Amino acid sequence: MFSFTGKVLSLTAAALLATSSLVTAQSMDEIIEGAKKEGMFSPIALPHDWCGWGDILAGFKAKYPFITLNELNPDAGSADEIEAIKANKGNTGPQAPDTVDVGLSFGPAGTAEGLFMPYKVSTFDDIPVKDPDGHWYGGYYGVLSFEVNKDLVQNLPQDWSDLLKPEYANAVALAGDPRSSNQAILAVYAAGLSATNGDAAAAPQAGLEFFKKLNDAGNFVPVIGKASSVAQGTTPIVIRWDYNALADRDTLNGNPPVEVVVPKSGVLAGVYAQAISAYAPHPNAAKLWMEYIYSDEGQLGFLKGYCHPARFNQLVEEGKVPQDILDKLPPAELYKQAVFPTLEEQEANNKAVTGGWDSVVGANVQ
Repeated sequence: MFSFTGKVLSLTAAALLATSSLVTAQSMDEIIEGAKKEGMFSPIALPHDWCGWGDILAGFKAKYPFITLNELNPDAGSADEIEAIKANKGNTGPQAPDTVDVGLSFGPAGTAEGLFMPYKVSTFDDIPVKDPDGHWYGGYYGVLSFEVNKDLVQNLPQDWSDLLKPEYANAVALAGDPRSSNQAILAVYAAGLSATNGDAAAAPQAGLEFFKKLNDAGNFVPVIGKASSVAQGTTPIVIRWDYNALADRDTLNGNPPVEVVVPKSGVLAGVYAQAISAYAPHPNAAKLWMEYIYSDEGQLGFLKGYCHPARFNQLVEEGKVPQDILDKLPPAELYKQAVFPTLEEQEANNKAVTGGWDSVVGANVQ
C-alpha cells in the first residue's frame, strides 16, 4: 500500500539515536486498569468530519465508558499539535494532549526531539509505515483533490493548471494555513509536482510560485476552506484530502451538489501518523486509544470515513471489509499515479513552504 525508499529507514534510525526511552511491557488488563484510574483521555486535532474520527471516537467511548473524552482543538494543524506538547511538558491539566495525529514528516522530527512515548500496539507487525520502536505509526492516507460546488462551477477543473483560469476568480482556497497545516503544506508540494512533471527537488519552490500566480490572478481566497464555505459559495473550490471532500459530499447531500476531482497530475498521497506524547497525563488511556484505532474495528472506522487505513490490504485479504464500504470508495485506478514522498522530501518541502509562503505568495490565510 505505502511505498517509500530506503531514505525513510536511515532518517528513522537517526531519530532513534536521539531518545533512550524504553517500551514498558504491560498486559491489556494492566493498561485498562490504569486507564480506569486515569479516567480521562485528551486527544488533539481530531475533527469529527475528518477521516471518520467522529464515529471512531464514539466507538472508543462506547467500548470504554469509564474514560471521559476531553477533545482538544479539533482544528489544530500538525505544527500546532507539536507546540501543544512542548507547551505542556510540565502540565498534567486538561489542556495537555495525550496523543497527536500529524503529517508523516512530524513523526521522526517529534521522535528526535523526545516528544513521543514509544509503545507497540498488538497489531504493530501489520503496520507498513512506522517507527521501529513504536514512537509513531502511519495510520491512514489519502490523496489531495478538488472539492467543487457544482452549482457555482460549471466547468470542473481537471488539473492544477486549470485553477489559474480566469473563470475561477475568487474561487480557490486551501483547507489550512500553509505555514502550519500539513494538508496545506502538501497541497503546495502537489501543485509543484504537477508544474515540474514530478521533480521532487524543484517542486517546493514551483508550488510556491504556482500559488503566487494563483494569488496574483485573483483566484486564491486566503481563508481556510471548509464544507460550510463550499456550500455558502465563499470558497467554491477547496483543495483538500479526498476523504474530507467525499465526507463533505455526503454531508451536504446535494445541497449544493459537490464533485470531488482527483487531478490528472501531481496526485500526492499523504500519510498521517499517530503518536503518544512523552508527557501524556493519561498514558494508559492513550495506549488503549492506540490499540483501538489499530484494531479491526478502528481500521474499518477509517475506511468508512473514506481513508485508506494502514492495515487495509490485510483486512481485504481476510475478508473483513464489507462490500458496501468498498463500493463507496473512488475507483482504484484514480490512485495509480499517487506519489508517496519520502520523509526527506517532505521535510525539505515543509521548510521551503513554511519559510517561503509569506515572502513568495504573501497571502495571509485566516
